[in-house]
Amino acid sequence: MLKMTLKMQTMITSPLRLRAPGGRDVVRFSIACLLMVAVHGLSLAHVQKTAVTRILFNANTHNMEVMHRLLLHDAEHAATLIFGEQLNLLESEESRELFSNYVLNRFAIEAGVNGGRPELLKLKYVGSEIDGQYLWVYQEIAEIPDLTSLTVVHSVLRDIWPDQSNLVNIERADQIYTLNFTANSDVLSVEF
Repeated sequence: MLKMTLKMQTMITSPLRLRAPGGRDVVRFSIACLLMVAVHGLSLAHVQKTAVTRILFNANTHNMEVMHRLLLHDAEHAATLIFGEQLNLLESEESRELFSNYVLNRFAIEAGVNGGRPELLKLKYVGSEIDGQYLWVYQEIAEIPDLTSLTVVHSVLRDIWPDQSNLVNIERADQIYTLNFTANSDVLSVEF
């Protein structure tokens, strides 16, 4: 009995020697379980969905360039919900084009010009690419002379997730203007 008590005490005070049935090391098993819980927790931690769009007035090309940056994970998840099938945006150019069309149909810019009526801009689709964990979708248009304001419609992913936040940074003449599209705002404006 004393031998058994000493053996149990050694097992309790020295966890590295404690073995689970089948010869698995309990400590390693416990660490593996903790890592699985942590990884699962990280996957649930992606609560706030955010996309960033950059509108740049390029002095070299004289174009207004629009660059949408979306988390690849969000885009693939949304694509599955939108199109009813799993799309592989990472490996399929066709899938990226399909999802890019979704983005283009939920983003628009109306330009206000000095002394004229506001005009809906016909942005040209330039392409898309994967960069790390992001999907980029590109558009452009020739720069508008006498531009006084922009009104932006940005509902990308907001039809899927109402809590989606879309941030737009407009860079013009060494100034940055920011529009933040949240729960109750699909249309915002900025004046220059």
